[in-house]
Amino acid sequence: MPGLVLEFELLPAMTETPEWGAEITALLRRHLLSAHEKNGLKCALRVTPTDIRDQGKPPALRSGTPWQRLERSFQLCIQAGADIVSIESVGGKEVHDPGLMYGDVRSIAFALGVLAPRDMAWLWTNITRMCASGAAVPGGDTACGFANTAMQLAHQKMLPEVLAAVVRAMSAVRSLVAFEHGAVGPSKDCAYEGPIIKAITGCPISMEGKSAACAHFSPVGNIASAMCDLWSNESVQNIRLLSGNAPEAFAEMLAYDCRLMNTASAGGGALQLRQWLIDSDQHLSPQAALLSPEATVEVASAIVAADSHYHAAIAAGLAAVAILRRRVSSGALALTAKETSWLNRIETELQSLPAGEDELLDEMTRTHAGVFDPAAYGLA
Repeated sequence: MPGLVLEFELLPAMTETPEWGAEITALLRRHLLSAHEKNGLKCALRVTPTDIRDQGKPPALRSGTPWQRLERSFQLCIQAGADIVSIESVGGKEVHDPGLMYGDVRSIAFALGVLAPRDMAWLWTNITRMCASGAAVPGGDTACGFANTAMQLAHQKMLPEVLAAVVRAMSAVRSLVAFEHGAVGPSKDCAYEGPIIKAITGCPISMEGKSAACAHFSPVGNIASAMCDLWSNESVQNIRLLSGNAPEAFAEMLAYDCRLMNTASAGGGALQLRQWLIDSDQHLSPQAALLSPEATVEVASAIVAADSHYHAAIAAGLAAVAILRRRVSSGALALTAKETSWLNRIETELQSLPAGEDELLDEMTRTHAGVFDPAAYGLA
């Protein structure tokens, strides 16, 4: 391998006891440094503390012991040698989860367009500050707890796939806020909204797909690599396979994938390879259909044309609906009658949202009384 980025995602206990995560960070750093000195391997270490701020009901987010321990975890891991830091933040998840459960588009829009962006702005201002005091790069966030939850539930036939696809587009709004407050990439690999962020910011993105099947299934195995800068897998369990330990085997898969992509780029065939990766997925799933370059640019354009995060989330959702409708009309994408009905419902719900977020805030405060704390989001 010419280069390797290793990611260490802390378990909750490793964040709750910050010294544990820092100790493992230091150990990994020593091994990567040794590999560089002995073999010339270009390498970096990404460290991702667990967002443990949702322990209370409702989550406090900006105060209390969970936030203090999370902050301390970042500080110690940066001191221990993390090159890149990221997080899978949870602000707004307490409203988004029941929104998914009941197919409640209004709650989903409120979580992704009002609550999550406010938490992201506050959180990433702090993460960037901590990175500035050390040598770490603020990488980026991921809507894993939002869009990936929807993706996996759709895979299990527990919610409509078109809803998961629209949620993915809308989730880019909250993930983008990290870059508005200092993140520079490469973004988190499980942030499948990364291509939209790349279209807006130009920052490098990390993506995972077919080589991450060891961790989870997805309908975007090939198309996810069409626009990536850093190709990744995730959560490879350390078990013995016939060839060797699983992390070794999956690292080899990544190496061959990257070798192919780099060879195509050097030989002038990058656009052809990219198109094959896109076409092998985009017609088979609504979620894949929204990850083509054309689709991501369309969603990105809708986001940047909006005047607020709230309006951007709605615009991204409506853009996603329009893309799916065109794909269906052209025959490029097939939807069942039930999925089509849900697409109609999602569009109607998005169009019926209040013009201003204050009105929706009043409604959601009543609907989700006791579920979220407005003060945790800087709301009066």
